[in-house]
Amino acid sequence: MTATLSEPGAAVQRNPRRWLILVVLCLSTLVLVIDNMALTVAVPKLTEDLGATAQDTQWILDSYLLVFAGLLLTSGSLADRFGRRRVMIIGLALFGCASLVATLASSPGELVAARVVMGVGGALIMPSTLSILITVFDEEERRKAMAAWSAVAMVGFVGGPVLGGVLIAWFWWGAVFLINVPIAVLAIVAAVVLMPESKGPWRKADPLGAVLSAVGMTALVWMIIELPHGSAGSTLGALAVAVLALGGFVVWELRTPSPMVPLGLFRARNFTGGSLSLTLVQVGNGGLLLVFTQFLQFVLGYSPTQAGLAFLPMAVSSLLFNTLGATLGQKFGNRVLTVFGLLIAAGGFGLLATASSSFLVVGLGLFVLGAGGGLAMPAAIAALMGTVPEEHAGVGSALNDTIQQLGAALGVAALGSVLSSRFRSAMPDATPLADAVRVPALADTARSAFTSAMSTTFLVSAVGVVVAAVVAAVVLKDKR
Repeated sequence: MTATLSEPGAAVQRNPRRWLILVVLCLSTLVLVIDNMALTVAVPKLTEDLGATAQDTQWILDSYLLVFAGLLLTSGSLADRFGRRRVMIIGLALFGCASLVATLASSPGELVAARVVMGVGGALIMPSTLSILITVFDEEERRKAMAAWSAVAMVGFVGGPVLGGVLIAWFWWGAVFLINVPIAVLAIVAAVVLMPESKGPWRKADPLGAVLSAVGMTALVWMIIELPHGSAGSTLGALAVAVLALGGFVVWELRTPSPMVPLGLFRARNFTGGSLSLTLVQVGNGGLLLVFTQFLQFVLGYSPTQAGLAFLPMAVSSLLFNTLGATLGQKFGNRVLTVFGLLIAAGGFGLLATASSSFLVVGLGLFVLGAGGGLAMPAAIAALMGTVPEEHAGVGSALNDTIQQLGAALGVAALGSVLSSRFRSAMPDATPLADAVRVPALADTARSAFTSAMSTTFLVSAVGVVVAAVVAAVVLKDKR
C-alpha cells in the first residue's frame, strides 16, 4: 500500500490510523534515545567485564555517533527515494539485530562492530520518523503530533540512565542492549500493519553527494570529539578533511541537476533561523548530561540510578509544557513560542549555575529548563519543517537531525573543555575528579572546584540559549 504525496495545497484526507502511526514513530525514536542514554550508565561495568582500555571505551561510545552523523543526510535522501516506511523498517531491523549481537560481545572489538551497525540502523530510523510524521499529519494537527514525538524523546533522554541503572543492578550490562530487541520487533510489526508507504518523486541518484556528505560529516564530528583531548595534528587533519569534503559537497550540490540535498531550503528564513536556534540550544543541552551527572554522583554522592531519577523534574515539566505548547502555538505562532521558551530555558541554566548541595535549586533549575525546552523545541522544529516541501521530507528531517547532532557534539566538546580547564585551574594537581573525591585531603577541594567550574559552564550555556532566542526573534517569521 504505497501512497504518493499530493500536490501542495490539494485537499488531503486524514489517515484514520494517524495517531496509531504516531505511536510507532515514538517507539522507533524511543529505542534510539534510551539505548544511548542507558549506555552511559553501563560503561563502567562493561569496561571491567570486557577488559576495555580507555581508548576502547571511547570507540564503544563514539563509533555509533560517527556512523550515525555521517549517514543521516544520505539516509534521508534514500527515504525520499525508496520509501520512508521501508527505510525505517530496514533501520529498525539492523538496530535490533546489532543490539542482539552487542549483548553477546566478548571483546571490545566485537562491541564496537555491533555499535557501528547500530549507528547505520539509527541513521536510517531517525530521519524517517519525522518525515513520516509531517506527511501523515496535516498542518492543523502536526504541532500536537510533534509535541508528543518530542516529549517521548525527552522521556527517553531522562529515563535512559534510570533504566540502565536498574538493568545493571538486576541483570548484566548486556541487558542495556537486549531491551532494544523487543521494542524494535514491536515497532517493525506495527509499521507493517499500520503505516502507509510514502516517498517523493523519483530523482536520479547522487552517489558523489552521498560520499562527500558522509566523509565530511564523519570527519567533522570526529574533529569535535577529539578537540578537547586529541593531538593538534589529528584535530587539524580531521578539520581539513571536513572542510574539503563539505565544501566539495556544497559546490557539487549547487551544480548537479539532481542534488541529494536541496540547499535552496536555507533560503527560507524559518529553515535557517530554526537551524541556527536549534544548533545553539543543543550546544547548551549537549553538555548538560556530561556535566550534571558528574556533579550528582561525585559531588552530591548519588548512585547512577539516583542521578538518573534526579532528572525527573525536567522530564515532567517537558511533558507538561510540550502539551501546553501544542495549544499555545496555534494562538501565538512558532516565533513567539520559540523565543519565550528559549528565554525560560536560559533561566533554567542560570538556576543550575547556582546549584550547590541543595536539591531544591537543582530540581527547580531542571524543571524550568524542561519547561523552556518543552515550549521552544517543538515550535522551532515546526517552523523549520514547515518550510520543507513534502517531496523532500526525508532529507529535510535528516538536515534537522544533523544540525542537532552537530550542536550536541559541539556542546559536549566545548563545554567539556570549559569545565575541564576551570576545574584543573582550581586543583593543586591534575588529579581527575573521580579519583580526587576518594582522597580525604583532596575531596573537599575537588568538590568545590568542580561546583565552581560547573557554574561557569552553565552560565556559558545560558548565554548560548539567549543568543538562540535573539536569532529566533530576528529571523523566524510566522505565516500569519
